[in-house]
Amino acid sequence: MAAVLIWISLLLGLLAGLGHTEAPQTTLHPLVGRVFVHTLDRENFLHLPELVVSVPATVPITYHAHLQGHPDLPRWLRYAQRSPHQPGFLYGTATPADRGRQVIEVTAYNRDSFDTTRQRLVLLIGDPEGPLLPYQAEFLVRSHDVEEVLPSTPAGRFLTALGGLWEPGELQLLNITSALDRGGRVPLPIEGRKEGVYIKVGSSSPFSTCLKMVASPDSQARCAQGQPPLLSCYDTLAPHFRVDWCNVLLVRRDPGSRGGDGPPLHHPREYRGAATDGS
Repeated sequence: MAAVLIWISLLLGLLAGLGHTEAPQTTLHPLVGRVFVHTLDRENFLHLPELVVSVPATVPITYHAHLQGHPDLPRWLRYAQRSPHQPGFLYGTATPADRGRQVIEVTAYNRDSFDTTRQRLVLLIGDPEGPLLPYQAEFLVRSHDVEEVLPSTPAGRFLTALGGLWEPGELQLLNITSALDRGGRVPLPIEGRKEGVYIKVGSSSPFSTCLKMVASPDSQARCAQGQPPLLSCYDTLAPHFRVDWCNVLLVRRDPGSRGGDGPPLHHPREYRGAATDGS
């Protein structure tokens, strides 16, 4: 009987030790007011030490992420994954109230075997350095879904193309939001139809004449009549990015307002679902 009790004690101790195994940890440094994107790549999960057998590249993988000690992610952070055969993304823009340390726990699920692996992301959220970005513009890009602009390559391509419409100066991504999160509708199941994505950009340089013309009352009057707005320069974003020029928001931020926005220079029309956009 004593021997049995000893074995039970050893087994319970072993199980307790396994339950407290620390997941691998990665430290990241999001910045307040700047878009943060972290790719949940299968390569980062399928080669962890606890996986004895290698997992084929064709195995479907999904993820679940939450703030440590809470069932959901913090309000500023979103999760997106188009399919189990594609990477997942954690993305969003931290606010001044989010400064400090946040720990995100991520679990990857093998959809064939239901095996799981875990990681911890330690987010040390701080303030950005460099010049202020008082000139901010938000564009509705109808030709893309949010997952298609989260990777660094297409995001960088968008900034480069937008630079042809703005005064010289560094452009920075401030936020990326799916149109579905802003009242958009799921498009009809027709090839080429996209959900749309809002991309917000900031600069220390004033808006160009071209952008201000898009925001002019004359342009908005044309939009109200179903006509394209006035565009005084060549659309360097086309054809790779199809921007809805009637849904451009320009805002001049007041540096003395501690992050508050001044009145928008242009009030865009109410979102029109991508499924009804025939342009």
